[in-house]
Amino acid sequence: MKKVLALCIITLFAAGFVAAQNSSLQEPNPENVGADSAMAALREVSIDKFEREGSWNVHISADDGIISGRLFEGNPAMKEPLAEDEGKEDEDTQVLGVKVEFFRRGKNSFTIKSARPIAIEGTTKTVSVWVCGRNQDHELYLLVQDYFGSSFELYMGSLGFSGWKKLTCVIPPSPDGEHGIVQSSAYYGDKPGLKVVGFRVDCNPMQARGSYYMYFDDLRAVTDLYDMENHDEDDMADNW
Repeated sequence: MKKVLALCIITLFAAGFVAAQNSSLQEPNPENVGADSAMAALREVSIDKFEREGSWNVHISADDGIISGRLFEGNPAMKEPLAEDEGKEDEDTQVLGVKVEFFRRGKNSFTIKSARPIAIEGTTKTVSVWVCGRNQDHELYLLVQDYFGSSFELYMGSLGFSGWKKLTCVIPPSPDGEHGIVQSSAYYGDKPGLKVVGFRVDCNPMQARGSYYMYFDDLRAVTDLYDMENHDEDDMADNW
């Protein structure tokens, strides 16, 4: 009887562990990121749709290879438009393509950066982008600047998949408003707290050879606009 009881306990524990693992594989829930108050107004907003030629720059070390970037006609079939973009599908027809020609295998990396950092209003919870990764185990990082201009890199995921996939990363909240990624401060006026600088791809040394192609589309953020939407009309903005 004791053996049966012990076996049942072990089985339940294993099932709970597997469930916990599966739940961690789900897309991050913005409502749970830094949820310390019921006062929140979460909105999904567009950061960039990769529609303007020359607005993104690509770079790789001259010792590692040659890189080029350009726009192509296309769209992820599973992408859902934002509510304010419904009926404007003809304005979102381009994707950003990046081609890397490696000289040799090695610990290579390359960057895709906006011509200027893109500010996100409110308190950003998550950032997402659609990526076509060509099923190679390179790793994608998001490059951001916080309220004070400090630079951070956030892991978005492996590019070891075929076709289009939406990759999402969480913006970890600052524990005290001074350390980590700080998005607001009562001491330095009112301005957007987070800026997207671009992306970095760290290459798998065994697969960094020949030519590699990847594509980006629809960079978005989920941000908390509570303070902005509840700002009194007669209250001045501290941005001068």
